[in-house]
Amino acid sequence: MDLILKNWVYIASGLGMTLKIALVTLLCSTLISAVLGVLATVRNRFVRGVIYLYTELFRAIPLIVNVFFIYFALPLFGVQLPPFLAVSLGLTLWGSANGIEIVRGGILSVAEHQWRSAWALGLRPWEIYWFVIVPQSMRAIVPSYTGLVTLLIQATSLGALVGVSEFLKTAQIVIERTTIMQGTNPAFVVYGVVLLVYFVICSVFTWLSRYLERRLNSDRVRPVTSTESIAS
Repeated sequence: MDLILKNWVYIASGLGMTLKIALVTLLCSTLISAVLGVLATVRNRFVRGVIYLYTELFRAIPLIVNVFFIYFALPLFGVQLPPFLAVSLGLTLWGSANGIEIVRGGILSVAEHQWRSAWALGLRPWEIYWFVIVPQSMRAIVPSYTGLVTLLIQATSLGALVGVSEFLKTAQIVIERTTIMQGTNPAFVVYGVVLLVYFVICSVFTWLSRYLERRLNSDRVRPVTSTESIAS
């Protein structure tokens, strides 16, 4: 552990870069998923078709291939992105494609009579989505989307393959430097710390997901009190 403490500032900078990539990716993916996920349920076939092509394209491409193409192949077309933007863009495209399907599936899981009742009340389309459909669809969206969030956080380690000084990359540099200078290989200790940190971060998101599930489901079935029973 002395090695970790001596290099803590450097390792922490890599962790900060990992969290930065994760934050940018999650914000962009969530925004795109929310907007296009809703549009994927409208009646316009052209809009649904374009969104379908987008989701199928980026879901079918392995994530690492997506990142490599953006970083190594786009310069051939005159588009040179720095490693941070290349990784963030690759994760965002893949994450949003999967997020769109999660949002679309959650919206379509709402019972048909909810839509008909909202139309009968004279609500506008955006009011139906905002006040009726989206709140109910969150019960189906939250668990699946949290799983996607943990995958995106774990996938930030792909930045090490294109030169981003993120958490895994800094850990690898510490291992290589220690091996060369001291003749010992601290891979077990360093990678153990990396594993533990990723476990803690992803566990926090899992706990938040379960908490939100409980809160959303708590309003689903409310017990009838004796007073309400007598009044009815």
